[in-house]
Amino acid sequence: MLNFWPFKRDKIEKRASGAGYTAEIMAAREAYISGASGIAELTATVQTCITLWEGAFALADVSGTDLITRHTRAMVARSLALRGEAVFLIGEDRLYPCSDWEMSTRNGVPRAYRLSISEAGGGRTQTALAPEVLHFRIGSDPVTPWLGQAPLRRAKLTAGFLQAIETALGEVYENAPLGSQIVPFPEAPDTDLEALGRSFRHRRGRVLLRESVNVTAAGGPVPAQDWRSSDVTPDLQKAMPIEALQSARGAILGAFGVLPSLLTEMAQGPLVREAQRHLAQWVLQPIAMLMSEEASEKLGSEVMIDLMRPVQAFDAGGRARAFQTIVEAMARAKEAGIDTDDLQMALTTVNWGEGDKAA
Repeated sequence: MLNFWPFKRDKIEKRASGAGYTAEIMAAREAYISGASGIAELTATVQTCITLWEGAFALADVSGTDLITRHTRAMVARSLALRGEAVFLIGEDRLYPCSDWEMSTRNGVPRAYRLSISEAGGGRTQTALAPEVLHFRIGSDPVTPWLGQAPLRRAKLTAGFLQAIETALGEVYENAPLGSQIVPFPEAPDTDLEALGRSFRHRRGRVLLRESVNVTAAGGPVPAQDWRSSDVTPDLQKAMPIEALQSARGAILGAFGVLPSLLTEMAQGPLVREAQRHLAQWVLQPIAMLMSEEASEKLGSEVMIDLMRPVQAFDAGGRARAFQTIVEAMARAKEAGIDTDDLQMALTTVNWGEGDKAA
């Protein structure tokens, strides 16, 4: 009876791995659906913030390594903005972006990865140890410190509200009878009404003359305002879509570190510069420092990513005045015969010297 057994044990059953082609398709489908399910990744406000992130990181100065190119930094910025984390396999001469990954941890620290690297004809899977992988992440939770969270995940309600408003307005402008009017007309056959309706089309800017006859219908005479039209355009002001849209948009901009006043029509030069400094100083440069720390640990050299100087996110006039004051103070100290140690102590007192623990 064993000869007629339908299952043969000499064959090896193959299954698709979680980081293979199926996972890539599911991730792509999830990314497509999430834009309409409340994550709002497809809205113009989110894409504007992502563009600012990409531009700032692409301009950043990198010292200590040649692997983190401008294209790589732009991909990292987009992945961090949408996904909250980015994983790259360290190669001999470049970094390889990973579309999907699985990891094992020890004490909450990643120990090994199973990476999925996209290719033009499909994808390949590779296993690597943690020192062979650059794993950038933001918004990590103490419960899952090995994972990152995107800004929209931390503001999901507001993001969904923004997407719902934009979708509702889009449906209104697509389906609502905007600019349509109802014109009363005496009782007539349907064929005459259809012909009359067609005659009004494509007659913009012309004087149309039609005969109207007051008749008695439904027990009473036709009102004297015969031929007075009634507008059927929906009144959206009562729902306050503009105010709600601006509020939700401002909350999304704040989640990405962009001041809402940056995108107002009345924004002036000083306001734009302050918004630029706020974004670079309090959001992007701290992320760059996290990336520098990860790269320094994995690449074996001291890596520094600086985007403050290329983006010019500082007060040039104030720095020039401060530099002039410092030079004058050092010249006077030299004339007074103050030695280097005493000068360093004085600078430390005002949080300008080494070891002042001001930052």
